Amino acid sequence: MAKKQEEVSVVAEDLRSAATVVVVDYLGLSVAEVTDLRKQLRENNTQMKVVKNTILRRAAAEANVEGLLESFVGPTAIVFSSEDTVAPAKIVAKFAEKADELTIKGGMIEGKVASVDQMNELAKLPDRDGLLSMLLSVLQAPVRNVAYAVKAVAEKDQTEDVA
Repeated sequence: MAKKQEEVSVVAEDLRSAATVVVVDYLGLSVAEVTDLRKQLRENNTQMKVVKNTILRRAAAEANVEGLLESFVGPTAIVFSSEDTVAPAKIVAKFAEKADELTIKGGMIEGKVASVDQMNELAKLPDRDGLLSMLLSVLQAPVRNVAYAVKAVAEKDQTEDVA
């Protein structure tokens, strides 16, 4: 009994600390496919845990995440990351394209329960590096425009001085 309560506490902490949780049905995946999926997840600081639904329900209640309960039916695994919001959904969705047996049942983004459609939309977003690159590009644009303007004024003054 104490072992089960400890497992509930660990899973509840995983749910509380996760930036994103993806609830998946993995039934039908081969051992090799599960190993490959776990490897891809590990490479992106993301974890996958197969947990009994009763443990998940208790952990969700302990973590005050009630909206996920309907996802805890049938074979269930949770994929989560405390660091990257996009990676769990992106990796699972990409893997599910190749392995029809893997299906997203729902999830949680930044503490808010998310539908299957929302999880699929999240998977389409660029990863953290892509988002940072886009932000950097947006931040550099005004500076670049000012530099071009200064250069144009300097060149204009230089041509007027020559003439």
